[in-house]
Amino acid sequence: MYAIIETGGKQYKVAEGDVITVEKLGVEAGSEFVFDKVLVLSNDQGVTVGAPYVAGATVSASVLGEGKAKKVIVYKYKPKKGFHKKRGHRQPFTKLQIAKINL
Repeated sequence: MYAIIETGGKQYKVAEGDVITVEKLGVEAGSEFVFDKVLVLSNDQGVTVGAPYVAGATVSASVLGEGKAKKVIVYKYKPKKGFHKKRGHRQPFTKLQIAKINL
């Protein structure tokens, strides 16, 4: 059994017990979060595709914590001009463990 959910402008294929990292949700560690934007749901009876979402389907997950991804370096320069600019960015994320897929 799996589902495809949408959060943070991205889509994730999840099954029960999976650990995923998504865009920062701003919830505390140890709490529960419910995704209601389920695009596709697959179970024993077959595959259900939503238009755009599957009605009544939810995916519940427990929040393991928050963090920041590895640093991405952005370096710009213009040759023969002496122009150099170096910037770094660390994207925040939330780590979740999928608990149950509900129909």
